[in-house]
Amino acid sequence: MLTLIGDWVIPIDGTSLPDKSVIGGKAWSIARMRRLGLSVPPAFVITTVACKAYFERGGLTEELEQQIDAGVKWLEQVSGRRLGAGPSPLLVSVRSGAPISMPGMMDTVLNLGITAETEKLLAEECGSPHFAHDTHRRFLDLYASVVMKAPSLELSGQGDPEQWHGAIRTATGKDVPENVSEQLRATVVAVFDSWNSRRAKRYRAHHGIAEDLGTAVTVQAMVFGNRDERSGTGVLFSRNPLTGERKPYGEYLPRAQGEDIVSGKHTPQPLSAMQRDNPAALEELLRAAEQLEQTECDVQDIEFTIESGKLYLLQTRTAKRAPHAAARIAADMAIEGLIEPAEALTRISPEQIRTMLRPRLAEDAATSAHVLATGESASPGVGYGIVVADPDEAERRAQAGEQVVLARVTTSPNDLHGMIAACAILTEQGGSTSHAAVVGRALGKPCVVGCGAGTVEAIVGQWVTVDGQAGTIFEGRLAVVAPDEEHDPVLRQLIYWARERTLVKVEAAGNADTPATPFDQIDIGNRSELAAAFEALKPGATVSGAIFAENDEAVRNAIAAGASTIVTRPQLPALLAAVSAAPR
Repeated sequence: MLTLIGDWVIPIDGTSLPDKSVIGGKAWSIARMRRLGLSVPPAFVITTVACKAYFERGGLTEELEQQIDAGVKWLEQVSGRRLGAGPSPLLVSVRSGAPISMPGMMDTVLNLGITAETEKLLAEECGSPHFAHDTHRRFLDLYASVVMKAPSLELSGQGDPEQWHGAIRTATGKDVPENVSEQLRATVVAVFDSWNSRRAKRYRAHHGIAEDLGTAVTVQAMVFGNRDERSGTGVLFSRNPLTGERKPYGEYLPRAQGEDIVSGKHTPQPLSAMQRDNPAALEELLRAAEQLEQTECDVQDIEFTIESGKLYLLQTRTAKRAPHAAARIAADMAIEGLIEPAEALTRISPEQIRTMLRPRLAEDAATSAHVLATGESASPGVGYGIVVADPDEAERRAQAGEQVVLARVTTSPNDLHGMIAACAILTEQGGSTSHAAVVGRALGKPCVVGCGAGTVEAIVGQWVTVDGQAGTIFEGRLAVVAPDEEHDPVLRQLIYWARERTLVKVEAAGNADTPATPFDQIDIGNRSELAAAFEALKPGATVSGAIFAENDEAVRNAIAAGASTIVTRPQLPALLAAVSAAPR
């Protein structure tokens, strides 16, 4: 039964699974995991309905503020702690959570609830003044950046709270509020406002996500990966998001919080490092990953924290994956019986297949090539362009028709427009679960991370080839070859399933015997000429042309015009577009 604090605030207690459109993907995953009996810190959620009301009314209403206070009281009750007070202080994370995953696009504040008083209490409770001091610095750094819009301060760990507050006052002209309830309300406002940030709008436009969904705000009790030597944080994928291999894949960073990994400012260790430090937690994590994948019938991207040897799961979501991994995982899951073949076909887009079939490095191309930099593969593919270090410049030059490679020390959500414009992305810092890596896979762009300090300065302005699969940046342009879908066993399997589920026949160019109406001779940029060509088709006609492999709308128009056969190469993008056009 759904428990309500009010119309706009819902406790996530594991007794129900509210609608994802109301509580957002993050809170929904917490509710799902708590219902499965997994180890998850308690949380409550401020709904997307509240977000829409916030924008409609121009601010938080008194009623919503009262419900947020009631949510805090509930969280204090179930955790046995108090926000901003002793004897056992409660600290919370305040995180965005849209109904559709938008990784890294909106704002988060961690460790809210720490003050000069609670820092002392936390130090006494944990027996570690250093941990409590570090946690206080982390909060002020994030709060100043996210809520007060301060430039990057990089507050020194050697400073004290008075010095940190002074630095924030100098940078913003304002003081951080002393009252933790006031801090929480201001943070909720900042998270709501981040729905309309430039980066979030660009991400939604690029991925075709509706503007009116709004974001929920999840308020969750903190657990601390930076507490002691037996603590850490990480990300686990239930299958490899780069290759699709059925093997857990992830990264782990000891004595850290999740933002350390996502920001890319720290290069984490492979998941196997947990075997040394926390073998029991690793075993529990792998069991949970298998359970979640089987429950959700899809690859899971799981954020976790270990506090003094105890595992906590913070979030799980459907994993972003590289195009080749998407195809392999969909086919494998259908063969395993986890999903039906028809479902597998819906999990791969024609654009992902087109990305898979783009040219890749020729077999001997790298033998004598000059290597400029190497790093960790984060998203496969090959990109050739001139290296630029500024996302605005990348966007401007790409719009002028240049091929650009975006190189950054580490990326943040503010770099999204440059990442979209670039043909490839590389960073000096970070691992394969950093912001650059996750967004690179979501965009289907070749991406290499962790290339080392000084890389950007050394190669900016040069023309390079980025091999995302090998994690290598080469000088100049290297020879490439085009893959063949008919020589790839995964693609052949998908072609077979798609042919069984289409109302139109799709054949490879050069294999068709039936005379075809060629669309390659038509100016496809001229909409009226294109429409006239479709109108002239007779029922049962055969059409041919590269447009049907490159443009999903052309496939739908051909089917609507009564065509019975489409001749094009490659076939699979057209087949998938035809499957999606079939009535269900």
